[in-house]
Amino acid sequence: MGSKQTVFTHEQLEAYQDCTFFTRKEIMRLFHRYQDLAPQLVPLDYTTCPDVKVPYELIGSMPELKDNPFRQRIAQVFSNNGDGHMTLDNFLDMFSVMSEMAPRDLKAYYAFKIYDFNNDDYICAWDLEQTVTKLTRGELSAEEVSLVCEKVLDEADGDHDGRLSLEDFQNMILRAPDFLSTFHIRI
Repeated sequence: MGSKQTVFTHEQLEAYQDCTFFTRKEIMRLFHRYQDLAPQLVPLDYTTCPDVKVPYELIGSMPELKDNPFRQRIAQVFSNNGDGHMTLDNFLDMFSVMSEMAPRDLKAYYAFKIYDFNNDDYICAWDLEQTVTKLTRGELSAEEVSLVCEKVLDEADGDHDGRLSLEDFQNMILRAPDFLSTFHIRI
């Protein structure tokens, strides 16, 4: 009789359940998705906590991300050192935050980090220009992009300092009813 392969210890699975919005079955499904991205790199036995990172090129080519204009920023934000290369923990975190079960505040926090291209903890006019250009896939003129950015800052910059803080951004998201339905990845 064949024995069943042990991927995680009981404690590891419990820890993943505690720090994500997933069931054991979903965690296992995501592990196999991660392993399928780089089968030569990712072992089937994670009980020894191997130090493995799947390269961004493979993460960014996943069906859930490949058409997303923010795929590189998403991978950068969820990777340990911002290079887009992901450990299993990073991969599970990304899918957890992007799941339908994640609360609005958590999603808003990570959306803010994704749109903060220069990583200064504010969304400035330059960050907004990058965001609008990616959202519109470069189809707006520089003048149109600038106009959209000015309008966003006029509407959302609560303390009128010319940039959006996390609090400004969260207040803006509260007024965007479709945010939760668009900021997710189905597993």
